[in-house]
Amino acid sequence: MVVVYVLFRPISRYYYKKVNKVLTEVLWLELIWLVDWWAGVKIELYADSETFKLFGKENALLICNHRSDIDWLIGWVLAERMGCLGSTVAIMKNEIKYLPVLGWSMWFADFLFLARNWAKDEQTLKTGFAQQVRNPVPFWLALFAEGTRFTHTKLLEAQEFARSRGMPIPKNVLVPRTKGFVTAVMHTRTFVPVIYDGTFTVSKTEPSPTMLRIFQGIPCTVKVQVKRHKMEEIPETVDGIAQWCKDLFVAKDALLEQYNTTDIFSEFELQESRRHKRSIMVVLSWSCLLGFLLYKFFKWSSLMSTWQGILLTVVFLIIVSAVMETLIHSSQSESSKPALPIQDPIKQRLLQK
Repeated sequence: MVVVYVLFRPISRYYYKKVNKVLTEVLWLELIWLVDWWAGVKIELYADSETFKLFGKENALLICNHRSDIDWLIGWVLAERMGCLGSTVAIMKNEIKYLPVLGWSMWFADFLFLARNWAKDEQTLKTGFAQQVRNPVPFWLALFAEGTRFTHTKLLEAQEFARSRGMPIPKNVLVPRTKGFVTAVMHTRTFVPVIYDGTFTVSKTEPSPTMLRIFQGIPCTVKVQVKRHKMEEIPETVDGIAQWCKDLFVAKDALLEQYNTTDIFSEFELQESRRHKRSIMVVLSWSCLLGFLLYKFFKWSSLMSTWQGILLTVVFLIIVSAVMETLIHSSQSESSKPALPIQDPIKQRLLQK
């Protein structure tokens, strides 16, 4: 990716995007394999048939609730199944780009990294959105408007905040931070025709997915509902866009509460979203290549015949383990306590819209 960045990006961003899309997919498909085939995570996708047919064929802004530690990875799996994995970008916290390999690949893929300082972040967003205008293939631009993962501790804080502002009290989502979403809509509506409203949840009878459980091969079922909204239907004023976003999360909350109380998740039909074998082929190819290179290297260097070689091998394994540990811990959210039971009739009305 470094070579491609140096050779192509200064000359043509168009061709850089084309080439980097392929390289990105080859790398990210290993994570897709972990979810689809190693852990056997089942993803149930609910959407109307028209929306499902357009997945991967149009530019879209995705706004999702942040329910589990690996929502971003579930999004990648869906993007891969729809054919736009390599052209998917997201708004992430700044620390992520320093993660070995994974974070670096996100940076090369033009992800937008925020420093939680609006004076800096606003310009970062505007510059990043402007770069997407010249994207040569349909792309998904994803953001988690809550700004952080859902935990019961954060829910308690969100409930207190909503109560102090006279807002509907959430039970299953956090209060969205609308600045980023407003900026996204204002600066992409000329070339992004739709917004995908994604709602994530996990089967009530199974543990919530984490990177650690994925590596351990523990399966689970993730439910995703996607509603398609035309950008032309979104308000044009800052206040109007912000209120639209808030109403969206009240509706998400009502949908999740409905599932919690009735086991009915979505009014849309369950779409057939099959896992692909392409990720298996990529993992097998990488495994064979790595195995061959390691065999040749050890045979040529007689590395294991000296104590220096053994020490070097141990250090290498420690580094690999440290990278894996960093990846696991970077995706974990803290434990917390139960939230307050709240009744709110507004959510039921919004759910019917």
